[in-house]
Amino acid sequence: MVKIPFSPTLIFPLNNGDKLNRYEFERRYQNTPEAKKAELIEGIVYIMPAALRFRSHGQPHARILTWLGNYEVLTPGVELAIEPTVRLDFDNEPQPDAVLIITPEAGGQTRISEDDYIEGAPELVVEIAASSAAIDLHGKKQAYRRNGVKEYIVWQVLEQKLTWFYLEKGEYLELVADENGILKSCLFPGLWLAVNDLLTGNMSEVLQVLQVGLQSFEHGEFVTKLGNS
Repeated sequence: MVKIPFSPTLIFPLNNGDKLNRYEFERRYQNTPEAKKAELIEGIVYIMPAALRFRSHGQPHARILTWLGNYEVLTPGVELAIEPTVRLDFDNEPQPDAVLIITPEAGGQTRISEDDYIEGAPELVVEIAASSAAIDLHGKKQAYRRNGVKEYIVWQVLEQKLTWFYLEKGEYLELVADENGILKSCLFPGLWLAVNDLLTGNMSEVLQVLQVGLQSFEHGEFVTKLGNS
């Protein structure tokens, strides 16, 4: 057997299933250009396929971004990001499908590092999952909960289901829709979601309901509070 001498400058490529810490994950990720999207979840590397299907990921992703993007535009102090690298902790560096944060200047719980990555737990994370068997409802959910992501939305596309969790005393509870079928964020006043309309692609109704939320007294108070932070 040929023995390969150890070298501190030797960098191995990133492989699915590698067990790494965050620093070694980043080092190998940068040295594996063919890995278009990779995540470190509970110390294990997951490399995502480069090709994404239209109805099971691309279209749902676009609809979520349309909804969140409209909220961001009318809520100064809040910012939306698409698939950002998030440095959660020593064993977790995911790339969520979307995050909504309160900016550090407005009192949010994340910071932007010198090399332009999110550090800490975003206030709201959204993941598009194929089904309830996906890692999004298991390893990722555990990592997000433990690190203090306050709200977590998982759209299970194949099951035509959307689950919105909120953090309460260190545990995730499921947000319940009101009598009109509308989910309302506990953390972001005015962020209202007509969930059945989203699932069926009725985006005009989704945006109409959001507009009602954005015109609410609670949203106005929230914007004022962010501006005074």
